[in-house]
Amino acid sequence: RRRLAPLNEDNGRFLLLAALIAAYLSAGATVFSALESPSEAAAQLRWNRTLHNFSRIFNISLPELRAFLRSYEAAMAAGIRVDALRPRWDFPGAFYFVGTVVSTIGFGMTTPATVAGKVFLIVYGLFGCAGTILFFNLFLERIISLLAFIMKACHERQLRRSGLLPPNFRRGPAMSGVGSLVGWKPSVYHVLLILGIFAITLSCCASAMYTAVEGWNYVDSLYYCFVTFSTIGFGDLVSSQNAAYQNQGLYRFGNFIFIFMGVCCIYSLFNVISIVIKQVLNWVLKKFECRCCPKCHKSSTRLSRRNAITPGARLRRHNISVDTDGQYDSDTEGRRLSGEMISMRELTASNKVSLAILQKQLSETANGYPRNVCINTRQNGFSAGVGALAIMNNRLAETSDSR
Repeated sequence: RRRLAPLNEDNGRFLLLAALIAAYLSAGATVFSALESPSEAAAQLRWNRTLHNFSRIFNISLPELRAFLRSYEAAMAAGIRVDALRPRWDFPGAFYFVGTVVSTIGFGMTTPATVAGKVFLIVYGLFGCAGTILFFNLFLERIISLLAFIMKACHERQLRRSGLLPPNFRRGPAMSGVGSLVGWKPSVYHVLLILGIFAITLSCCASAMYTAVEGWNYVDSLYYCFVTFSTIGFGDLVSSQNAAYQNQGLYRFGNFIFIFMGVCCIYSLFNVISIVIKQVLNWVLKKFECRCCPKCHKSSTRLSRRNAITPGARLRRHNISVDTDGQYDSDTEGRRLSGEMISMRELTASNKVSLAILQKQLSETANGYPRNVCINTRQNGFSAGVGALAIMNNRLAETSDSR
């Protein structure tokens, strides 16, 4: 009888991630149901009591009162409020709307009411969302480059203070001859820390502005910042919706800058965190492979001698140094053909080793290596993946064969 082919690493990681996401969603639903369901039931009870009291006091039948409330709900959905609000479809309001469309925030407080507007939104959002996602990816690429140069400058300054670099040292070809800089790599964890600090600082500053201008409490302002910057966009809190503000033009400009920078920063932070999540999945799959298939483990160990990465052999410094001639991401066909494996004994060490994709990107940018495009005929256009992680994978592929 013909045996089924074993599950490869890519499909195994995909299925494991799907199972973890399902468990994560179930756990979240359980927690939110336990937290919010009693409050919802109490609010519904208070509303029913208020409705019956109003009907009895003013001698209005409940069907007539409910019909009036349905009309009021329809008016709210159309953007009509009791208090005076800003026009929804003047140019500033429309610009705010298209910004939430292309960034996929989608608050929902403004929606097209005409057929022509809905049809135009489909076409407009198709190209606008695609272009904005591309912009986010390019922003991620440049923010990584900027952080690499900054960390490189800080490292050189530290070496000058310790006397390991001459005072008149300048960047250039002579850099390769300086022993203290050979093999130096910017830490990916430093990038994660810097992006996290910047995101927290940006959210705190924006929350202070919203608390002062909109009148929200600080927790609601922080909640709005996360929901907006992460493009969740529930729409229960929306900034810049009152008819008039003090220093209105300045506030609208500040609101735009905070939302723009917040979305870009959180997008970059999410992609760096996703590398850690992916490594955790690789570590779990490695543990399953070691326990369930010892024969395959032995054969793959023999094939992986050429470029195997072991924490004891490679992690000699505080910062990670990765010097192999192949690609490190298991998504590529070249890696699967060469049989390269990452030998890991601890989760911490495995996280450091597997972040080599972003690590190599930071190293190449900081040391100024030329990027020579290398074409691997065994790979098609999608073998390195798509999205933000593919940017780092492609950069690794461009430099791996040239060194």
